Amino acid sequence: MDLSKVCTYTDFFVICSGTNRRHVAAIAEGVMEEAKKAEVRPLGVEGLDAQRWVLADFGDVILHVFDPDMRGFYDLEALWHDAPKRPLPPELPRAVETPAATPPVAQPAAEEAPAIPAA
Repeated sequence: MDLSKVCTYTDFFVICSGTNRRHVAAIAEGVMEEAKKAEVRPLGVEGLDAQRWVLADFGDVILHVFDPDMRGFYDLEALWHDAPKRPLPPELPRAVETPAATPPVAQPAAEEAPAIPAA
């Protein structure tokens, strides 16, 4: 998502989902490993231990990797609906192509609402 015109603290969100907690961690760790090879280090990483929502802040780009429940609960695409969606460049590797729209996911009960990771 291109947030450059609607947000002052970053230019882009990259939002993706893993199928389970291990998958969420593997995606986030894989992105950070590739970034490290390119000599890019995150300013901060949150949620890697819980593996439900991992946020890696690279400054101009913030990576969000969700498990299906957390992606549906926080629904960043709806929250930032005024930010244009941008496809990833074709030269970037892709492990699996996913549908453009994520189906709605049942939200946890209010008492189960997870904490938002600090950025």
